[in-house]
Amino acid sequence: MPFLGLVPGVDPYLSAATCFARAVRHGVARLMVHYTCVQGLSSYVDEAQAVARAARDVGIHIGFAIVLRDRQGIAYSSDDAALNALRPEIRSLVAQRLGMHASPDPAGQLALVDAVADMVAQGGYGSHVTVQYGPTGVQWCSDALLQSIAQASSDTGRPVHMHLLETRYQREWADHTYPQGILTYLDAIGLLSPRLTLAHCTWARPQELALLAERGVTIAVNTSSNLGLKSGVAPVAEMLRAGCRVAMGLDGMALDEDDDALREMRLAYALHRGWGYDVTMTRAQLWAFAAANGDRVVRGPDAGRESLAGRIAPGAPADLLILDHADLDDDALFSDIDPLDYVLARAKGRHIEQVIIDGRTIVHRGKVLSLDEPALYAELLAQARSRLGSHAECGRWREVVMMMAEDLGPFYESRAFLGCC
Repeated sequence: MPFLGLVPGVDPYLSAATCFARAVRHGVARLMVHYTCVQGLSSYVDEAQAVARAARDVGIHIGFAIVLRDRQGIAYSSDDAALNALRPEIRSLVAQRLGMHASPDPAGQLALVDAVADMVAQGGYGSHVTVQYGPTGVQWCSDALLQSIAQASSDTGRPVHMHLLETRYQREWADHTYPQGILTYLDAIGLLSPRLTLAHCTWARPQELALLAERGVTIAVNTSSNLGLKSGVAPVAEMLRAGCRVAMGLDGMALDEDDDALREMRLAYALHRGWGYDVTMTRAQLWAFAAANGDRVVRGPDAGRESLAGRIAPGAPADLLILDHADLDDDALFSDIDPLDYVLARAKGRHIEQVIIDGRTIVHRGKVLSLDEPALYAELLAQARSRLGSHAECGRWREVVMMMAEDLGPFYESRAFLGCC
């Protein structure tokens, strides 16, 4: 996370619009924005409006989760314990940049969510943006904040998006901090509901998955991200056996850094369909994972709408991904091959002929029609390079983050973050 903050703030519209354009060009119509990296060049609400405008201009649907956190800014421990694990010469700068300082109380943080929701409604962005509560993770949120979010979600019906049990270190921290069970605790405070999406759950246990299924929680699995960040392989087969609703995510970390949804679908299927003659993910389950359940993650639960998600049928969203069959099957020998076999064997973004969202063609032959993506990207890159070169402290902070990464390795491996060594 600290490495993401090495580049100075840039125009939030440029950043969001280029991100959304790249995603939609690679087959994404519903995208979750867990807004963890604020550009900080204007007020939060103004910045959120720039992101909402970008979603509208591109023509994509986003869930916009306002980040909520109030503890453990540096590691999975108190800031003091984490700072003591670092070499003395970088402690003050790390404390200044990453330490938790006078965070707003839960009421103040929830008020910001309301302010963004009001802006979205008043600005007419509601057809493209669903505002959500975005607690970053249990390890970063106090019990008081989590309880306030659970109550606010119940009162307003607003969805909640939170990362959970992504790494084995989070698993160990959770077991140490919540000996009664972290999911048992979240259930007791009312956070587990059909309004909740949990990203990852890579280290969730069978009994925990059974509880999530019972409560109607959606799990967003991020296969490429988990592999790229060495977090592990999610127990998708066990999730499906437990009856969990599972959706596909990229977490901004697709293996080729291109947000290719087709490649991600193929990778997830290869990992989770089962070994040998065992079938642990059927093609129907794969389709729900890749094309249907994400609507609920982005826009929240709506039984009437969800029953039509991922289908071509009267009344369903006119969201279509059209592939170039001649390019996909350019070496055909047999005429009776199921096209889905080709999709699962080789489909990727370059095979996309059109992306249609709400009946409107957004992408045609590799080009985003709703805006000038190459021009926006060139402007964004020029702006980032210019600001990086004009901020002398950026180089120093990069060195500090690299040293911090080195120092925190032994801190986690020795289990010192649990306060036990």
